[in-house]
Amino acid sequence: MKNGLTFFLGLFVALALSFTGIVLGSHAQLGGLAPYYDENEGKAFPERMPGLAARGQLVYQDVGCAACHTQQVRRPDFGSDKARGWGDRQSVARDYVSQASVQLGENRIGPDLANFGSRALAVDADRLTKYLYEGHEGMPGFRFLFETRKVVGERSAKALDVPAPAGSEVVPTHRAEALVAYLQSLNNVYEYPEARPVEPAAETKEGGK
Repeated sequence: MKNGLTFFLGLFVALALSFTGIVLGSHAQLGGLAPYYDENEGKAFPERMPGLAARGQLVYQDVGCAACHTQQVRRPDFGSDKARGWGDRQSVARDYVSQASVQLGENRIGPDLANFGSRALAVDADRLTKYLYEGHEGMPGFRFLFETRKVVGERSAKALDVPAPAGSEVVPTHRAEALVAYLQSLNNVYEYPEARPVEPAAETKEGGK
């Protein structure tokens, strides 16, 4: 019993130290991180997302986009993210300080989305909305974010150019519009001091030369 008590006490201490070092230590290091004010630009970065985009982040989280996509560009010697066009620099903690719920993700079944807003697909809102409805390159369609309704009077300017029952049209719901706005807002291009590109370590010849 005495040895058992010592074991559990040691286990508790080990867990407590791990929690303190990892959780509390990280919070102490990053919890007070603030946006970076650029005097030349006259504003702070990262900028806060517009209201519609912020609501779109909730839709992104709700439909599980983070299960297949990440939002973190790796440094050059950790992968080929830059070569794939996913970002010109590595992601840093400051990129996420204005986000209420960071969607880093764990798997890359689809491409990284940290800078999706700079890509041609995101710039064309109509095309992006249609892709969300139909799916694209292995990504399923999110048709539950759209509404098929009868055309009353003139056809809606938001109606998608997709097959629909006679006399009907397919239009995005507010959730679909918010998700599109969120994806368009993903563009971490500002280069913070701590985010300057880190080039891969140069390979050395035998003998350290």
